[in-house]
Amino acid sequence: MGLFSFFDRFRGSGEPGASSGDRSPYGEFWFEPVSARTGSGMRVSPDSALRVAAVYACVRILAEIMASLPLAVYQRRPDGGKDKVTDHWLYRLMAKRPNRFQNPFEWREMLQGHLALRGNAYNQIITNPRGEIIELMPIHPDRVKIELLRSGEYRYWVTDRSGTEMILPRGEVWHLRGLSSDGLMGMSPIELARENLGMALAAQDYGARFFANDAKPTGGWIEFPGSFKDSEAKKVFRESYQQAQSGANRGKVLVLENGMKFHEVGVTNKDAQFLELRKFQITDIARLFRVPPHMIADLERATFSNIEQQSLEFVMHTMTPWAERWEANIESELLFEGDDIEIEFDFANLMRGDAASRSSYYQSGIQNGWLTRNEARIAENLNPIDGLDEPLRLLNMVEEGSAEDLEADAEAAKPPAQEKTEAKNDAEDTAAVRLSVVVASAAERWARRISRAGTIDDKDIALIAEALAVSPDRAAAWAHAISANPIDEAELTQSLIALGKTP
Repeated sequence: MGLFSFFDRFRGSGEPGASSGDRSPYGEFWFEPVSARTGSGMRVSPDSALRVAAVYACVRILAEIMASLPLAVYQRRPDGGKDKVTDHWLYRLMAKRPNRFQNPFEWREMLQGHLALRGNAYNQIITNPRGEIIELMPIHPDRVKIELLRSGEYRYWVTDRSGTEMILPRGEVWHLRGLSSDGLMGMSPIELARENLGMALAAQDYGARFFANDAKPTGGWIEFPGSFKDSEAKKVFRESYQQAQSGANRGKVLVLENGMKFHEVGVTNKDAQFLELRKFQITDIARLFRVPPHMIADLERATFSNIEQQSLEFVMHTMTPWAERWEANIESELLFEGDDIEIEFDFANLMRGDAASRSSYYQSGIQNGWLTRNEARIAENLNPIDGLDEPLRLLNMVEEGSAEDLEADAEAAKPPAQEKTEAKNDAEDTAAVRLSVVVASAAERWARRISRAGTIDDKDIALIAEALAVSPDRAAAWAHAISANPIDEAELTQSLIALGKTP
């Protein structure tokens, strides 16, 4: 059973026009496209909807921004980080040459346009003899149908430009879906909003006819005091009148006989609220595509304060879901399960802001240590400089594990409390007490560090020798003895005090 859209039966390729219903040889019925007709009398299809400037503007914005976003391929690391790679086949396919006919910008722009208008985008997967994907050839959504199989799988029926149908299995088609109700086919925004778009097309065509008629309401009626001989005479008069006042004869002097009077229909644009309807349609279409009105040049409600906020919301609530849709589909359909590859569209350029905002952002990152100076230079398209790859550390901020050691150092730097006795007024005794306090403080600090780490490396030995003012050899011998016979923190403290007091 094929999952065919109801509107596929009515879809055509011609340009839409006003629906008159006149099936005479001169009527417009035979020149209208075969598509679904809305309540306003207009036939709406994805192609005809582009006649509305707001629709074209919204689709163009979505397609161009999606195509301009830098695409990055990352290799996941065991520590949870990721490294950017440029030698992967997926990067070459997505960011360099998707197929032999298109560059990446044109390719992504077209696919996003298909998604925005039709809810689906298709590509035929072309592989080499080794099974590697070498090309993604786009297929127009109007030429693709899905057929469900008895096994529960599905396949694609594709009609080429010559009208020949071919069957492609699921593994040979990369299918991007928009919002879907069945998980197989994305729903077309144009079909779902066809009544709203039909009103926009009808208002647009009405305005064109209004100004083509010298900005006067069309139609009217003729008052005749007498009566026609029969219906055929009335028909002949009506046709001669229309011929005399249409086409090249529009605007010429009208001559009526036998007491006839022409009465013009008095409906005005104000009565029909034509301008109000046109403004509302712009907002309604922007709502359909979730595009801020100011981005399609509707500045009626725009202010300096809300444009920036709406631009941020456009990135967060419009483009981010589209990017996530692309990323998830690429990773699930084109990569194997064991590949530690992650796809990401970079929104940094859209969120750059002005020079002052970027400067404040970089300054905050560099001063707080989560951004290096070279990373900031690269973000501004500047080459890195040697010596700027290390993050800076704030002197007044440390990790929690080192806080106790710094407090102990601060206490050791303070002069020891002395009792006001005659014995401690002696300069020699004071120096001895101070030295004892410094040695004890350093011993306690190193005992905590060694107990916490469980080992003593060469760097620790050198620092212990410096802190306790002993030779590196004595410190190394002490460390060897402690490693051979581990002791607890209290015993470590006493052992270090003894090491520091040893001449």
